[in-house]
Amino acid sequence: MERTTAADASFLYMENPVVHMHVTGVMLIDPSTAPDGFSFDLFRRFVTSRLHRIPPFRRRLRIVPLGIDHPVLVDDPDFDLDNHLHSDSLVDGSRAGLAEWVGRYASEPLDRDRPLWDMVLLEGLEDGKVAMVSKIHHILVDGTSGTDLMVQLVDLKPEFEMEDPPPFEPEDSVPNFVRLMAGAVASRVVDPLRGVRALGRGLGSVGRVMLNVTGSSDGPTMARPFDAPRTLFNRSITARRSVAFSMCALDDLKFVKSTFGATVNDVVLAACTQSLRSYLANRGETFERPLVVSVPVSVRGKVTDGSSANQVSNMFVRLPVHLTDPVDQLRAVRVDTRDAKAVHGAIGADMIGDVTEVTPPAIFNLASRLYSSAGLADRLAPIHNLVISNVPGPPFPLYIAGAQLVGMYPFGPLIEGSGLNITVLSNMGNMDIGVIACPDIAPDVDEVTDGIVDAIEVLRQAAVAAVEAEATEPKTPAVKKSPARKAPAKKAPAKKSPAKKAPAKKAPAKKAT
Repeated sequence: MERTTAADASFLYMENPVVHMHVTGVMLIDPSTAPDGFSFDLFRRFVTSRLHRIPPFRRRLRIVPLGIDHPVLVDDPDFDLDNHLHSDSLVDGSRAGLAEWVGRYASEPLDRDRPLWDMVLLEGLEDGKVAMVSKIHHILVDGTSGTDLMVQLVDLKPEFEMEDPPPFEPEDSVPNFVRLMAGAVASRVVDPLRGVRALGRGLGSVGRVMLNVTGSSDGPTMARPFDAPRTLFNRSITARRSVAFSMCALDDLKFVKSTFGATVNDVVLAACTQSLRSYLANRGETFERPLVVSVPVSVRGKVTDGSSANQVSNMFVRLPVHLTDPVDQLRAVRVDTRDAKAVHGAIGADMIGDVTEVTPPAIFNLASRLYSSAGLADRLAPIHNLVISNVPGPPFPLYIAGAQLVGMYPFGPLIEGSGLNITVLSNMGNMDIGVIACPDIAPDVDEVTDGIVDAIEVLRQAAVAAVEAEATEPKTPAVKKSPARKAPAKKAPAKKSPAKKAPAKKAPAKKAT
């Protein structure tokens, strides 16, 4: 039995009928690389042989009665892989058909009475590829830990061996009411100051954040939460989801980065700025000030409880949609991310967990449900406009049961009042782009992914023009300065030596006569 940390549990408490806190992923697989062919049966046997490497996949959730402590994860004695691994075939095998299927799949919450993950192998794509679509609850993974978890299912070459896994022997029976209560009480007794420490750290973080977001005008400042302008996708969401995905060359982003002295993440944010400006303008919105975006930042290794699956913080960055020139947008983003990074350290690595630790779980979940059911997102200022995540991926080929992964598209959860989420993942020389939205407030989400790809091309062309202009600009030869001539020294007037009197000439002596 393993008790979840406060940071992990927070994603469970946030969940309600319209807010699903699972992470959806799409992996496109090329079956032609599999040495002995590829099928669902082979895939199932492959996953079975690797399942022992991923203990969370065989653990189920148990909620502590009365919410006196965080939930626990326990081995599921009734675990059945067939409840989690499925196959299906697309009727419409186009990219649009795949996106429609994934949107419906992402709209369905996970069953809390079973281990919190699900996976479907989809066949019938028109290009001969196969899609592995998955859902994993955020209580188990963040961006980095999710990548680490999926690494257990991949190889570095097409050749593979079916492992002989050890038999699954649950550690213990599923705890009943009495054991859950006793364990929770014991946990609180052993560490009675846990909440006090969390409160102290939380207040310290809040104080530092307030000082930094309202900092002096001559120092770095970060965008302020709750200072975001309301847009069409900053309203109460429904349970429905839609997705879109695309890709671009990572070298294009690196070229723009190098040319304009930015980072790859700056280029991603600038491309999102262009795309969102166009998306909103096409729907009649005007721009008076920047959007505010929440950018997750890994704090792995810095949190108090290193066992947490979610070791992530956030920094808030402005997206200058009020600017029209793409290069000006990139320069503005570069400055803002630099300032945000400079003050981000003010937000403690334990901030999310600390807030959760001092809030009773029942109150936390009740507040989430009331916020949604009362439609408060339509009346209160949004915390931010959207979330944009940049997840590092592999720069080399990966294989599942011999089939090569040719695309990886992650889709984060939506929170109330923010019906759009963008995630990019670098993958083997590409930048894979995944966008998820609530279609009832943010329709035609494929316009956003297409806009990001177009924006990167616009920035690439601007970078090419900048490089060519620098190369063809005539260089003025440096003028060598001749050494300064010293003014001739003025000669001091010659001193007149006193005139010497010529000796008096003696009269020639007269000769005697």
